[in-house]
Amino acid sequence: MEPLLYLVHRMPFPPNKGDKIRSYHLLRHLAERYAVHLGTFVDMAEDLVHVPQLEAHCASLHVETLDPRAARLRSVSGFLTGEALTLPYYRNSALRSWVKRVVAQQGIRKAVVFSGAMEQYVKGLDLRVVLDFVDVDSAKWSEYAKRQSWPSSFVYRREGNRLLSFERAAARRSAASVFVTEPEAELFGRLAPECRGRLHVIEMGVNTDYFAPHVERVSPFVKGDVPIVFTGAMDYWPNIDAVTWFAIEVMPLILRVRPNARFYIVGMNPAPAVGTLVSRPGVVVTGTVPDVRPYLQHAAVVVAPLRVARGMQSKVLEAMAMARPVVVSPAASTGVRGAIGHDFEVAESPAEFARKVLAVLEPGADKEIGWRARARIVSEYSWARNLAHFDRLLDGDQQSATSGLAH
Repeated sequence: MEPLLYLVHRMPFPPNKGDKIRSYHLLRHLAERYAVHLGTFVDMAEDLVHVPQLEAHCASLHVETLDPRAARLRSVSGFLTGEALTLPYYRNSALRSWVKRVVAQQGIRKAVVFSGAMEQYVKGLDLRVVLDFVDVDSAKWSEYAKRQSWPSSFVYRREGNRLLSFERAAARRSAASVFVTEPEAELFGRLAPECRGRLHVIEMGVNTDYFAPHVERVSPFVKGDVPIVFTGAMDYWPNIDAVTWFAIEVMPLILRVRPNARFYIVGMNPAPAVGTLVSRPGVVVTGTVPDVRPYLQHAAVVVAPLRVARGMQSKVLEAMAMARPVVVSPAASTGVRGAIGHDFEVAESPAEFARKVLAVLEPGADKEIGWRARARIVSEYSWARNLAHFDRLLDGDQQSATSGLAH
């Protein structure tokens, strides 16, 4: 098979965790057609046990350990060099040497780069690069700046500006740049108009065999509770902001009507701000759970009240695949196919969120909304169908994307 270089900022395994979902399924897809040479970072020691499983998909694998604390200190050098702090965070001389060596030894001519910061490793190499930005990372930092006080606001605003400069240069160097939703591609097209002809949309997928309700799956909830569930990594600032806002602003309104309602915050690495929420009425913080599916399947309703969100939210698609009623913020609904009020609900203010959640909990509520949601996911979020666009981009077909930007 033809050799291909695949670079990923976080080891794409286990396959059902946050930002690893897309990179893992992309690896599996690429491995069906190419001899994949994978370079990646491990930022959690417990993930090292998965290296043998990852090797099964690769012609060769190079893993570098990334200590988040050391990486944060290293990123400070960006203030001296004038570059985005994200770039030295992911900079590693051993990985750079491996990339150059494997490209030369294997005669590699094509590369897929997952996450913009990893493009620094292919700069200057004679490769056809398809760069999967997923979303506009620089816009995330600029949005953070609006919600923070000084000096954090200054640092975030600077990061947004400097990272955008890098993203634009990386996109110019790449044969094609990929985003997960059309709004993200349109945004980048406005920020980098010189790149518009090479911007593409390749949507997320869902493993609907894995994320499926099962009659034998036992409820993890206390009997008598009405569980309202949020899932996600709880050391990620948009998730922290979302659950804090919901616990403080929305739950009191729900508890007035439904005293037995409980807001379950399900996810790994709860930040201190999340941990303190357990002192509030009706809030439960689980921390890491072995399997998120029982929490989704037995939820009365799943919420995604993100006020800052980029790209498509896997947590929303997975909850829909589990046939649960879902109430999301406008930001979290971006790119989700389906009809509001038919496949999922959207709410913004605390009062509107409480009203939509309570409506779902009513005895006479539409009990089929969850099954319609699952049907939508099954029909429109196939990994195989969506990821096939990468094949055409690697072959040089610039008309393969789903975005109107490429047509």
